[in-house]
Amino acid sequence: MKKVTSRWPVGVFLLTAMMIAYSCSTVPITGRKQLNLVSDAEMMSMSFSQYDQFLKEHKLSTNKEQTEMVKRVGKRIAAAVEKYMTDNGYAAHIKDFAWEFNLVDEDVPNAWCMPGGKVVFYTGILPLTKDEEGLAVVMGHEIAHAVAKHGNERMSHEMGVQMGGAALSVALNEKPEETKAIYMAAFGLGSQVGFMLPYSRTHETEADKMGLIFMAMAGYNPEAAVPFWERMAASGGQKPPEFLSTHPADETRVKNLQAYMPEALKYYKK
Repeated sequence: MKKVTSRWPVGVFLLTAMMIAYSCSTVPITGRKQLNLVSDAEMMSMSFSQYDQFLKEHKLSTNKEQTEMVKRVGKRIAAAVEKYMTDNGYAAHIKDFAWEFNLVDEDVPNAWCMPGGKVVFYTGILPLTKDEEGLAVVMGHEIAHAVAKHGNERMSHEMGVQMGGAALSVALNEKPEETKAIYMAAFGLGSQVGFMLPYSRTHETEADKMGLIFMAMAGYNPEAAVPFWERMAASGGQKPPEFLSTHPADETRVKNLQAYMPEALKYYKK
C-alpha cells in the first residue's frame, strides 16, 4: 500500500504555526485578535498599485454632484477615523493611509475600500443609499473593513493555506499570478455582485459596529443604517442573493445594529 504523505513538508507547518503564534494584531473598537501575516508596507504597496490599475480600466462617473458627494462623505468619515484612532492610541494603525475616493460609472450595487483608504463606489449603489446619510452608512462600513484590516486577515489565511505561509514579497516573485488572484479575491475586486462578498459574518458584524461609530463621529445619524440595510435586503427579492449567504441574516443584522445604536449615538453630533 502506498503511503499517503502530506503535500506540505512538516517544517512548513511548523513555520506557519510559529508565524501564526507571533503574527496576531488587535482590531480597534472590538478588541478581537486577528491573524496578520502580511506587513502593512507590503499591503499598502500592492493596494496602491492595484487601485491605480483599477481606475485606468474603469470609467469614472461624470456626474459632478454625485462624485462630490462621495468625496465629501469620504473625507468627513476619514477625518473621524483619524480622530478616533489618535484619541484611542491607534494612530500608528493608519499612519500610512493615503485616502482617495472615486465614483465608478457601473450599474452594480458595489463599493469597497482597499488597505490605505483607497475607496471606490459604483453608481449602481446610489439608488439604495438614497441620500448622503445612506451613503455614509456604506462609507463607514467599507472604511471600517480597511481600518480593521479584514482584507489583510483574509489574505493572511489564504497565504497560509495556499502558499505555506510564504512572505508576500516571495510569493509575488515566485507565483505572481496566484498571489494576485488571492489579493483580488480577498478584497472582492473580481466581484460584480456587491460590496459585501469578501467578508465573513464576523467581519461584517465588526464593520457594522465600527462603521456606526465612524459615521456618527462624522456628523451623520447612525440610525440611517437600519433603513439602508433593510433596503439592501429587499433589493434581493424574495430569495436572498447568493452573496448574502456568508453574512448575517437580515433580521440578525438589524437586531445587532439596534443593539449597537446607543453606543454609536454617544458619538453623534449634528
